[in-house]
Amino acid sequence: MSDIAPILHIISPLRHVSPFDVNMAVDAGYTTILPYQNVKLDEMMDLTQDMMFSRAPSHASRTGMFIGGKDASLALDMAKEARGALFPPFQISIFVDPAGSFTTAAAMIAEVEKKLVAKRGAGLKGANLQVYGATGVVGGIAGVIAAQAGANVTLVSHRDVETVQLKAADFKVRFGVDLASAAARNDEEKRTLLPHAEVVLACGKAGVQILTAEHLASASRLAVAADVNAVPPSGIAGVDALDDGKLLSGGALGIGALTIGHLKYRVQHELLKRMRSTETALNIGFEDAFALARTLSGSLAGQGDT
Repeated sequence: MSDIAPILHIISPLRHVSPFDVNMAVDAGYTTILPYQNVKLDEMMDLTQDMMFSRAPSHASRTGMFIGGKDASLALDMAKEARGALFPPFQISIFVDPAGSFTTAAAMIAEVEKKLVAKRGAGLKGANLQVYGATGVVGGIAGVIAAQAGANVTLVSHRDVETVQLKAADFKVRFGVDLASAAARNDEEKRTLLPHAEVVLACGKAGVQILTAEHLASASRLAVAADVNAVPPSGIAGVDALDDGKLLSGGALGIGALTIGHLKYRVQHELLKRMRSTETALNIGFEDAFALARTLSGSLAGQGDT
């Protein structure tokens, strides 16, 4: 192991770097952490080159870049610009996790997959999955991960359908996944969608209940309901923050925000530790987070090919 100190540069397009990410980095063992705020996309190449050329090639992997913010598409574009500046032997590690959304989405889908395997045996393959609050940063990426694992995913907006249609089109170009779109602006539209759902994800704003008990009564095929909202009331009626497969009325299994959050923490912590100690530059995205989340959760589907 090199005795050159690891450095973590945290990039954010927002006014502030997330204190959450700083705390996570410290807990993963970083002692040198540099925050960069209000970073523009066209500044990424110059910043990356300053990071990569300031150390000998043999020590390049000891420099890490963490890309935050609250916009998944922008974070991915920033990472693309950074990677475009790299070339052997000047290669640093890059970890993309805006607002913790990639690790949260990975943890959420790994927990859902684990419960689905227990419930229906087939895991995510062929499962009809609806993402409520899909306009947010967690919901969209959760939909992508689920689709890549074989689910039939519908991104659901509580406003206009055009918003999620644009997101689905963007993700089709970026990741080659087909995501359906729908609007659920009122009770009637929710009751129309829910009979088709085998999995529902609540990824909306904290403290907002998206699906009530009355809504769930129409979800006759529901197998798993997962919620990332830790602020009361829960995003899904009957799903409490600590629930880990609780049997809901109707027979579905509930997964709460703190169960998902605990796995998310473990995933982000481990990935930061890997980046801090690696001798070879890493490029960490939500695919890596999901692979690790599957392993840590003990998802049966994660033990083999999917």
